[in-house]
Amino acid sequence: MATLADLPIGASATVTSIGGERAFRRRMMEFGLLPGTTIELRRVAPLGDPVEIRVRGAALSIRRVEARNIGVAALPVAAMDARASAARDVGMRPSLPARP
Repeated sequence: MATLADLPIGASATVTSIGGERAFRRRMMEFGLLPGTTIELRRVAPLGDPVEIRVRGAALSIRRVEARNIGVAALPVAAMDARASAARDVGMRPSLPARP
């Protein structure tokens, strides 16, 4: 089973399971990390710990040890592109006229 710690930077995945201690599982669920949620690995610190993920529009940093407790299923590239373009369309603002 693949874990969040195995994802390459910029990859998106769907959470399949959350393991670890009960307090950790509850904290992740409070942050919105539930099975079926789509997440994206945004950045990894220079020494490899912590990792930053995007969950439901929010940035969340967790330790790599904790990331190993989160099971994921990688999304196909086409699905990632479709989700990214949909997110861009929703977040677009009307352009303002150029200043003279």
